[in-house]
Amino acid sequence: MLVGLWKHECERVFMDKLVTNEDKAWVAKTMSALVKDGWGDQYDELLSDGMYFVNFQREPIYDDEGICQDENPKVYEPVPDLDKVIDKVYGKMGEFNESSKILKLDLVLFRDAMGHLMRISRILGMPRGSALLVGVGGSGKQSLTRLASFVAGNFTFQITLTKTYNTTNLFDDLKTMYLQAGVAGNGVSFVFTDGEIKEESFLEVINNLLSTGEVPSMYPKDEIEAIVGDMRAVAKRDAPKGFIDSYDNLYNFFIDRVRDNLHVILCFSPIGEKFRNRARMFPGLFACCSIDWFLSWPQEA
Repeated sequence: MLVGLWKHECERVFMDKLVTNEDKAWVAKTMSALVKDGWGDQYDELLSDGMYFVNFQREPIYDDEGICQDENPKVYEPVPDLDKVIDKVYGKMGEFNESSKILKLDLVLFRDAMGHLMRISRILGMPRGSALLVGVGGSGKQSLTRLASFVAGNFTFQITLTKTYNTTNLFDDLKTMYLQAGVAGNGVSFVFTDGEIKEESFLEVINNLLSTGEVPSMYPKDEIEAIVGDMRAVAKRDAPKGFIDSYDNLYNFFIDRVRDNLHVILCFSPIGEKFRNRARMFPGLFACCSIDWFLSWPQEA
């Protein structure tokens, strides 16, 4: 299991960023050689098909009276049978469609799509985990994110563009997410696509959100004071021992909770010059996100 976990995390940290199948094959070959060299041929054979780790295999936990204590127990553990996990995700997709009045998901979870869903799920399971999903339109970035977010028990948010939508509207939407993530302590998945970049200043806002958790001039002073007042009761319940509930400490505690619980999922296309230019102008979008590159669909798809 330890060797499998090492290989799995190396693939997530290094291989997912690569942009060609040839580069991915080179990494796989190099890791295989390292495993053989360190532990012998038998481990390489065991891991040849890949070993997956996810945190959504456990069933909900109920107490003796039948009251649900934890609807989504999160334990990061190996997948013994991928088909069973696929069946579980299909079940979750059915629950999503029952609960969603407008948006319905009808996905075929072939192995490659399931691999992307498990990567997104891993990122959503980490405090301060945010993702940059890169692929051409129609490759399933948004649909898989919505499904992974539902499986994780997160609240999913996506802005609704109008002709008059501007930075002030973006601030209002962010404030809604900040209250969910910071005060309520709920997991929030903020899906943001390159089609929603009405103004380049939107990227400056997202860049600040990812880098520090704070967006300059978003909150007037009276709203900050209201948040600090709300956080006092939250800090009594959830803050570490010895926490002093001063104004600054409570505000910083709020921002820390926002950064832990608000997961930004950027869905961008690599086509054209804009992607390259934005990488140079807004480094936080790339440095603060785990990158998953959606390559062309395999024959199985």
